[in-house]
Amino acid sequence: MASGSGTQTSSEYISHHLTNLTFGSHPENGWGFAHGAAEAAEMGFWAINVDTMLWSIGLGVLFCWLFSKVAKTVTAGVPGNTQNFVETLIEFVEENVNSIFHHKNALIAPLALTIFVWIFLMNTMDLVPVDWIPYIASQMGIGYMKVVPTTDINATMGMALSVFGLILYYSIKMKGLGGFLGELAFQPLGKWMLPFNLFLEIVGLLAKPISLALRLFGNMYAGEMIFILIALLPFWIQWVLSVPWAIFHILVITLQAFIFMVLTIVYMAMAHEEH
Repeated sequence: MASGSGTQTSSEYISHHLTNLTFGSHPENGWGFAHGAAEAAEMGFWAINVDTMLWSIGLGVLFCWLFSKVAKTVTAGVPGNTQNFVETLIEFVEENVNSIFHHKNALIAPLALTIFVWIFLMNTMDLVPVDWIPYIASQMGIGYMKVVPTTDINATMGMALSVFGLILYYSIKMKGLGGFLGELAFQPLGKWMLPFNLFLEIVGLLAKPISLALRLFGNMYAGEMIFILIALLPFWIQWVLSVPWAIFHILVITLQAFIFMVLTIVYMAMAHEEH
């Protein structure tokens, strides 16, 4: 993982690798790609991190294509390695759903599978040497290229808010609007403590998407930062440190996808339960 930083200082190198390819409307320069983190910030909330969108959608398409291909070619005879792997993965997710979610909802298992595999694929991009894809992008005239979507808080918060939307939808669907609002107002201390109940329940409700988003983002961002710092070291030290860190990071990559999936199942189960 040679740094390839050229005349860049260490801080410039780190800053470059942590900057997204951002497209938006700049107050002075109009629509276009940002030339640095400061200009990206000036574009405001509606700017789009193009690299995050590119890699997340691309990996999502890869997931859909692979599983669709296996589903179309599945055989009851001797399965191939890919079919074995997919079936094992589906059984693993199904066991987790059945052990946590004790209600009837055909959405939960596919949702859990999608979350686990998609986040795992996005996390796995952290194992690609930090300079390879940015270097290829620079040769094509693209100044910035972050390849790990889960190191972008916009991506992790977007997924978390999608889950949060489902939590609210099923909470109201299963309990009715009155039942849902009643849980917020009268739990856990009864109707005489309504303001305090509302405070506790709303904080607990909002903590769900925040915990999902920040846990995934924080762990993956820290892992990416370590890879970047290792890439600044002399070449022979890089391989001494990066290989064991990459092996350990495989556990982090898998664990973070698993935690996001399990918490989603837990939160969805809570949305179906009467309290």
